[in-house]
Amino acid sequence: MFVGAAEAESFARAAELLHVSPAAVSFQIKQMEDMSGFALFERMGKKVALTDAGSSLLTYARIVLQALQDADQSLMALRGVVGGRVTLGAVSTAKYIVPHVLARFQIEYPGVAINLRFGNRQHIADALERGEIELAVMGQPAETSDVSATPFAVHPSVIIAAPKHRLAQAPKLTVADLAAERLITREDGSGTRLLMEQACLAAGVTARIGMTTDSNETIKQAVMAGMGIAVISRHTIGLELALGLVRTLPVEGFPVLRSWFVVRRRSMPMMPGHTHLQDYLVRNGQKVIDGLEADYVRAAQRD
Repeated sequence: MFVGAAEAESFARAAELLHVSPAAVSFQIKQMEDMSGFALFERMGKKVALTDAGSSLLTYARIVLQALQDADQSLMALRGVVGGRVTLGAVSTAKYIVPHVLARFQIEYPGVAINLRFGNRQHIADALERGEIELAVMGQPAETSDVSATPFAVHPSVIIAAPKHRLAQAPKLTVADLAAERLITREDGSGTRLLMEQACLAAGVTARIGMTTDSNETIKQAVMAGMGIAVISRHTIGLELALGLVRTLPVEGFPVLRSWFVVRRRSMPMMPGHTHLQDYLVRNGQKVIDGLEADYVRAAQRD
């Protein structure tokens, strides 16, 4: 209940999520405060905030809860049952592929429950470091000794424009040719934003940013509306390309071919459910992505 209250910042909300009464949450928190000798929360109307003591305790409470979950999964594995819960983090761009992979994974492993979290590259890297997620799907893993990153699929990034854009029919372009164009880009901390900045730096070009957003969908709509051009993952625009709603520009050095990685911390134990999901991504990730691309083409042809 303590962890639930800390995350919800409300005893009433924690009670609702845990299916108990608010009085039960308050009573247990009061017992913990009496035992520890510290106030764990500051009450601010209907909301609560952790004190310094509460913040310190929260770190260890999460470790204890994770250890109990890991022990349960280990015992289930001894009985030959693959189950448990995996908290999977994924960068925002991966939302176009990860649910499709997970849908097929759960056909093979129906006992494994997935808690899926999305965020930009920095948010997911931070969550992995804090132990809030067990596995992550990323395009550019953090380069630290505690991180193990396994590639599982090719991840191309392209530059797109509206079909009627003045450069849409150009046979060949360089990054320098794009210097006068307005760029629609992701926010700081995004892997796509970092890739765009690296390309401009290498070409000696100052990016002319026309709009910044945290949404790939907004980027696509802005490009289709003629607001500018964008660097974006090829995997986010499969249907739009097939339908002719956007075009990739033939820019020298693009597409940039990177990889999708499944990432974990070496210091965190791998439970059976974690291992099976990681292995499934490595064995089947590329095949699922290729199937999606083919589905988009077939859908466009039917239309």
